[in-house]
Amino acid sequence: MICDTSFLVHVHSVRVRNIGSLETEIGDISLVVPDAVVAELERLAPSSPGAARALGAARAGRTIGIGRGAAHADAAIVAHVRRNGGIVATMDRALKRAVREAGGSVMSVSRDRIVME
Repeated sequence: MICDTSFLVHVHSVRVRNIGSLETEIGDISLVVPDAVVAELERLAPSSPGAARALGAARAGRTIGIGRGAAHADAAIVAHVRRNGGIVATMDRALKRAVREAGGSVMSVSRDRIVME
């Protein structure tokens, strides 16, 4: 599952009730963070505590070379999904629509629970 900036900041800013049981509810998942998202978090971290926490988690987890050097992470994520498919975790309405149009699936947070849309 590819995590975007909005999703990572959100889950590191609010209490998500089902994060501990996510694999039981959804199945085996592997969270990955594109390099472009790490770069966005680095820009946001000085002014956002949620982004700073998300950046720490992203650096501790698995990052992948999606969008390395890209100006905007969303375009890189959509291009990757168009080529390879996949699930994108996002809170961004426009990115959700673009991922679906590219043939991917979307995971988000609703009512403090992570859900597949």
